[in-house]
Amino acid sequence: MLYTNPEYRIMGDRALLVELGDHIGMDLHRKVSALFLALNDAPLEGVVEIIPAYGSLLIIFDPLRTRPSLVQEQVRAILKTLDPSRIPEARTLEIPVVYGGEYGPDLDWVAGYHGITPEEVVRLHTSVVYHVYMIGFMPGFPYMGELPKALVTPRKETPRTAVPQGSVALAQAQTGIYPSRSPGGWQIIGRTPRRLFDASRWPPALLQMGDQVRFIAVTEEEMEGWEE
Repeated sequence: MLYTNPEYRIMGDRALLVELGDHIGMDLHRKVSALFLALNDAPLEGVVEIIPAYGSLLIIFDPLRTRPSLVQEQVRAILKTLDPSRIPEARTLEIPVVYGGEYGPDLDWVAGYHGITPEEVVRLHTSVVYHVYMIGFMPGFPYMGELPKALVTPRKETPRTAVPQGSVALAQAQTGIYPSRSPGGWQIIGRTPRRLFDASRWPPALLQMGDQVRFIAVTEEEMEGWEE
């Protein structure tokens, strides 16, 4: 079954970008997921890594073993037989969060921006199950959506130079978790004690593309019981 007419873009001398769409949504995500699984099940000669995103896949290859036109031809053939029923059932994980205070320095700002109370921000943020669309920006960083419309929030005008590990944040219609200390421009509303990335375990990232996430509000005293 041919899902779509993708666009193919050569990225330098060792990568091909396959664009299946230009929006964020579950329909497009299923196409990306199905193609990602199919490409991994039938490894292409010379391909060394496949990186999925919201609506595209970046296929990195060894230019001494293959060429972009051959990779594109193989992708076209796989797309014709793509089977969405092979996408595995999603895992659901609970992520505890201490909201506000030193852990969520932007919670009050987000509440003021939307004209609601901080408690309502927390209620809204914990009211839905989020889908992990992709992992990117840094190892283990999950891009999740979509936020309730009442919480769609712009990024900070001036990014922070250092965001603490475990910070739970908002940007536009997305929510995410910083797996390690880094610069960042998302609005921080809380922090989780769960370790999002650990190079000593397998897989090193706690969350994977396709997972479902539910946030749970906890107190500072309850954080210790969730540490991993």
